Amino acid sequence: MKNECLFCGIVAREIPATVVYETDTTLAFRDINPHAPTHVLVVPKNHVRDAGELAEAGLADDVIKAAKAVAVAEGIAESGYRMVLNTGPDSGQSVFHAHLHLLGGAPLTLQMG
Repeated sequence: MKNECLFCGIVAREIPATVVYETDTTLAFRDINPHAPTHVLVVPKNHVRDAGELAEAGLADDVIKAAKAVAVAEGIAESGYRMVLNTGPDSGQSVFHAHLHLLGGAPLTLQMG
């Protein structure tokens, strides 16, 4: 695992996760502490620290496309879903490997933070 990164361990299949989608550059798996009926994390397979680095690495498009594919597969694309990227500890990022939270499956509140 790169620097003992939790998500690198999941990508390497060293740490178990419920994988729901995979491409050459991304992996999507269910969050172990869901905040909505559908709560999936989409990560780049290459280790990048946060959303800013995700954009710099040219992987933001891949992650968003993967999230949309998961939304379609999960049946939440038509009713709506939320995509969240946290960057830095003050945003709530606790695993410092860029990841997109895909949330849906029920009406979501507008509360942020």
